[in-house]
Amino acid sequence: QVQLVESGGGLVQAGGSLRLSCAASGRTFSSYAMGWFRQAPGKEREFVAAINWSGSSTDYADSVKGRFTISRDNAKNTLYLQMNSLKPEDTAVYYCAADRTAYGSIYGPFGSWGQGTQVTVSS
Repeated sequence: QVQLVESGGGLVQAGGSLRLSCAASGRTFSSYAMGWFRQAPGKEREFVAAINWSGSSTDYADSVKGRFTISRDNAKNTLYLQMNSLKPEDTAVYYCAADRTAYGSIYGPFGSWGQGTQVTVSS
């Protein structure tokens, strides 16, 4: 089982930037695809971005393409989400997640989740 801890959330004005981090421990981070998800109040959790175990393949939700960048540093066991040109509709709790299977699909299934970090974008 892997433990995931997100950080970097906060309050930012529309058009601003934030970088989220997700620190992993408990198993070999570099062997697993990772993803970012978010959940806004009253809405279901939704996919934001994913990255494969090596970092060579990524995918994004249409709503964040061109604004968000997912990356990972396997030497530091850390996943990142760089968020630029933030919009009020990006306001949500952001969660990182780890694939259940080593060297699995970029789309999971994801079996381990962090506790989330709040991102609030003011207009």
